[in-house]
Amino acid sequence: MKNILVCFLIFNCSFAQVGTRKLVWEEHFNGKSLNEKTWNVELGDGCPNCGWGNNERQLYTADNHKIEKSCLVITAKKEADNKYTSTRITTKGKKEFQYGRFEARAKLPVGQGIWPAFWMLGSNIDQVGWPMCGEIDILEYVGKEPNMVFTSLHTQDSHGNTINTKKTKIESIEEGFHLYAIEWTPDKIEFFVDAKLVYTFQPELKNQAIWPYNQPFYFIINMAIGGNFGGPEVDDTIFPQKFYIDYIKVYQ
Repeated sequence: MKNILVCFLIFNCSFAQVGTRKLVWEEHFNGKSLNEKTWNVELGDGCPNCGWGNNERQLYTADNHKIEKSCLVITAKKEADNKYTSTRITTKGKKEFQYGRFEARAKLPVGQGIWPAFWMLGSNIDQVGWPMCGEIDILEYVGKEPNMVFTSLHTQDSHGNTINTKKTKIESIEEGFHLYAIEWTPDKIEFFVDAKLVYTFQPELKNQAIWPYNQPFYFIINMAIGGNFGGPEVDDTIFPQKFYIDYIKVYQ
């Protein structure tokens, strides 16, 4: 059973941030399976951009996630033949948004080698590619750095390097559910963890290379294993590991 007090506190923190905005979309994972009108399940190892561009070690399948007690549960597993499996889902072409407050309540997995994330990509990625399309990493966590939350952006100006980023130490962030959010306006993007402002991106110059955030973006939820950021070492004794998403909400 979810902690009622935590839910109460997070609800009130969330309410304080949304102001006069209206709730325009929410996902509570109440069904028996993912809603295919909302979610795409991405499969494989990312080839021809193998390793999903980051030398990741997992194979994404349609079998590593389920809906349990109104939560999306992504399970990363160690399989035979030194293989790993996990899940990656997106709302590309189905739920895309520009500006507003975007939040997810989530519980993190733990252990060396895991790399869960809740993030967004520009809807024009097929036309202009990455990183020109822009990327917003609302939540990234790597098991090799306990008690740390990463919030980052990628643009053409950064050439794929993570220069617009903040690493925030939050003791026991792995325990229980926490709220991860951004407030995105035409002028800036602010990142929050449990209503605490942890990072602001507000460049003065807003050309396409620096500020691709004037278009709709879609959501991605995944748990990678190893890779340039999450690895390279993976502790096989930690598996299976579970990444829980309680809900996602969008206010505009």
